[in-house]
Amino acid sequence: MSKKWVWGLLLTNVLLFAWMRWGAMLTVDQDILAAQAPLHADKIVLLTEAVDAEVESALSAAVAAPVVASTVEAAEPAPATRLSDALANPPQNKQCLFWGEFSGRGLADAQQELSALDLGARLQTRSIEHASGYWVYMSPLKNQAEVQKKIGQLKNLGVNDYFVVQEAGEWQRAISLGVFRTERAAENYLASLRKQGVRTAKVGERKSKLRFTQFVISDVAPEIESKVRGFQKEFPDSELKMSDCN
Repeated sequence: MSKKWVWGLLLTNVLLFAWMRWGAMLTVDQDILAAQAPLHADKIVLLTEAVDAEVESALSAAVAAPVVASTVEAAEPAPATRLSDALANPPQNKQCLFWGEFSGRGLADAQQELSALDLGARLQTRSIEHASGYWVYMSPLKNQAEVQKKIGQLKNLGVNDYFVVQEAGEWQRAISLGVFRTERAAENYLASLRKQGVRTAKVGERKSKLRFTQFVISDVAPEIESKVRGFQKEFPDSELKMSDCN
């Protein structure tokens, strides 16, 4: 009796298992199952594979981005508009050596020094006028006879640079021995005349237009400039400078 119970219980378990495993198939409509679209195994993608594909695409984009940027940065700039020759190479102002200002015997002495340099057309002179200055002079004489007598005395002393004022006024028949831009230059010249024996000359301010000469040397080579600077030492009241020729 006990064996029957055991086999009966075993059979019941088998039937119960079969019902749980295949019972749903017996109760579901087979026509509905047939109407369902067939599964395509070749199109099934695992979730991990999709995620890996997205990650790989993002990494590829990140690597490509710097390459594009560097390509843009490395691109050559557009060529600038070409400047005209006048703007690209502006003309340089020529430099000239200016030496002056001279008058009277100082002018003659400076000309003699420069003539030794054989400058030709590179040496030019220009006239400069000033409203006033200083002069070394002898006071106006009473008549033309006294003027001639005084001139004779000057020549005997070796003074050949003089000028007799002819215009009417307080300075008529005065004898000018030289005009100067500064009082110091006039005093220096008077001192040199005193050494020659001139006693009655004096320095005064000249309230009239005075004309002076300035030397202009173009295309000055270094050796020429050096020599002219050496000449200047003999004319301490003169000014020597390098400046634009214009």
